[in-house]
Amino acid sequence: MRLIFARPRLLKFLMNYWPPFWGAGIRIEHLSKDYRYCRIGLVLRWWNKNANRTQYGGSLFSMTDPVYSMLLMAILGDAYVVWDRGAQITFIKPGKGRVYADIHLSQAQLSEILNATKDGRKHFPRFRINIVDEEGVLIAEVERTLYVRKKIQAIDS
Repeated sequence: MRLIFARPRLLKFLMNYWPPFWGAGIRIEHLSKDYRYCRIGLVLRWWNKNANRTQYGGSLFSMTDPVYSMLLMAILGDAYVVWDRGAQITFIKPGKGRVYADIHLSQAQLSEILNATKDGRKHFPRFRINIVDEEGVLIAEVERTLYVRKKIQAIDS
């Protein structure tokens, strides 16, 4: 397993200083030791406001960008190929302050992925992420589709 995924605290630290997150004001607030839960936060600042003085939509979308693929790479290890394949965002309300997204990977989702890819087939799992404000009001919905495949050399092992 790659060193970056060996320790959740190291991964969280590196992601928080990764230029696309750092520059947008995005922070991983919590990353569970088993990589099945991640909370991402975004505070409204002068540099991430849009013309209407609310959260810039690109920052909201970026909050969710690498997270599911990152979690799956950490859980599945080097025997799997994991990529983001597609995404769609629906804006519900303007974000006027701190917003966050809670990202979960359930055992049922992991079992489905492992079962679908055990013989090297491609699998395209979909995940829905709600971005909410501090009161829990829905700001945006993001649907992400991943590409997951077990590497050929790992099929018989």
